[in-house]
Amino acid sequence: MEGYTGADQRKLAWTLFVNTSILMLAALWVGEPLLELLGISTAALSATGGIALLLAAVPMMTGKAATAVEPSAIKTEETARPPWKSIAFTPLTFPLTFGGTTFGFFVAYRAEAPGMTAAAGLTIAGFAYVALTGITLALAGRLTRRISASTTAMHEKVAGILLTAIAVTRIASGATRMVVNT
Repeated sequence: MEGYTGADQRKLAWTLFVNTSILMLAALWVGEPLLELLGISTAALSATGGIALLLAAVPMMTGKAATAVEPSAIKTEETARPPWKSIAFTPLTFPLTFGGTTFGFFVAYRAEAPGMTAAAGLTIAGFAYVALTGITLALAGRLTRRISASTTAMHEKVAGILLTAIAVTRIASGATRMVVNT
């Protein structure tokens, strides 16, 4: 969210928080029936979400993902950004908060939830995820100005390792359930 004022970053973070909340609730409460209507199993969606996450995480883990540019190296004429409202639903920002993989994870976890108490717990966990995402986006501009490129690269590698582990778990879980169901 570099190139936006602090106020614009907070507005965009709030808008994405609201949009992500709505999509999270839709994934948890109507995602599985929608998938059944389309003929897609939650096991297949879980494995596919794991593969998508793996494809994003491995470049982070190996240090081959797009790296952040030092703010001092950016020229102001190159950082002209469209108004924050115009990017609230664009592929550049929205998949970072709630893309197909996230939708798939919420639907898959809901499918494995044994009853309404577990589903309510997932809803609370979903709101915690959404809140953490919103806070992260709101603080991203301030943090990127304060940490070095090498620190950013190290954090990206650690995040890549963790995301790769989550991806492998989802792939194994989904694939196992697909085999058992078959």
